[in-house]
Parts: sequence; structure tokens; C-alpha cells
Amino acid sequence: MNPPAPAPYTRREALVRAAALAGLSLTPAWIDRVLAAAAGPVVALPPARAAVLAAAAERILPRTDTPGATDVGVPAFLARLLEGYVSPADRDTVLVGLDALEAAARAAHGRGFAEVAPAAQDAFVRAAAEAGGRFFPLLREYTLLGYFTSERVGREVLHYDPVPGRWDPCVPLAEVGDRLWTR
Repeated sequence: MNPPAPAPYTRREALVRAAALAGLSLTPAWIDRVLAAAAGPVVALPPARAAVLAAAAERILPRTDTPGATDVGVPAFLARLLEGYVSPADRDTVLVGLDALEAAARAAHGRGFAEVAPAAQDAFVRAAAEAGGRFFPLLREYTLLGYFTSERVGREVLHYDPVPGRWDPCVPLAEVGDRLWTR
């Protein structure tokens, strides 16, 4: 007796299998990269660069009535991001930009970027933003990513509720504490 012939694939099943195969072929490379970066030793930025990075992040998101970038650990996030998770070209762009901020502060004030007054730091960061190029957009993007994915900002600023209650449409904001998505 012969075994029954397999049923022909449906188009949906063929697409599901093709997507799974594509995912399996791409996944090992990403997993290897993430695990290697996470398991590898953390090579810290030199202290001078780390100070410039922290000061620049704080100038992008300073402390106001909400926590600043330094308050929520953005400098450590940025250092880790630059050490193993961004492309070498983007990392080099950010590091060269940080060195340029440091050099500009030393030329203008005789002190490092992290040591000058916040108003002077703002002027240097503004000049870097107006100069064009990829440095400031990358630094701003990475700083915002670190800030808005931090737990403290999620709880205190965004008021994120991971398991929200019931959904009531058309509720006055005053009834929900002026928060758009939690009740």
C-alpha cells in the first residue's frame, strides 16, 4: 500500500513558509551580532570623550520639570550603543563630531566642552546642528532613543501603563489626568 499523496500547498501556506525560511536565514546573523556585542567586554569610551558625550546629551535634553538625559542614564546608553550596536561609519561620525565639539570649546575657552558653561555648550551644539552633516542628527536621534526608551521616562513623563484598563472612547482628558492613553 502506498502512502497518501501530500495535499497541494495553498498560496497562504506557501507565503508563510517562504517568510519563515527568509526569517531563519537572516536571524542567525542578527542574533550572533547582538549576542557578541552583549557578551563581549565593554570597552569604555575614554573619559574625555565620555564627558563630552554626557554633556552634549544633557544639552539636547536638559533637566526641566522632567528628568534630563543624564538623570535617566542616556550617556551610558549612548556609550554602549556606540561601542557595539551602530555601524562603524555612524560611530566614527559621532566620535569625530564629539572631538570637534571638544576642540571648539578648547579653542574658544581654553577648557573642554564638559567644563564650559551650559550657555556656551548650547552655542557649540547649535553651531554643530547648523553646520549640517550627519553628526548632530545622529547624536540627537540616539539621545532621543535612549531617553524615551528609559524606564523612568516611561513611568514619569509618558505615564506608560503596560497593562491599561478598559478603553472608553470620547472621555474628557480632565477625567483621566490629562493623559491620552491611560485611565
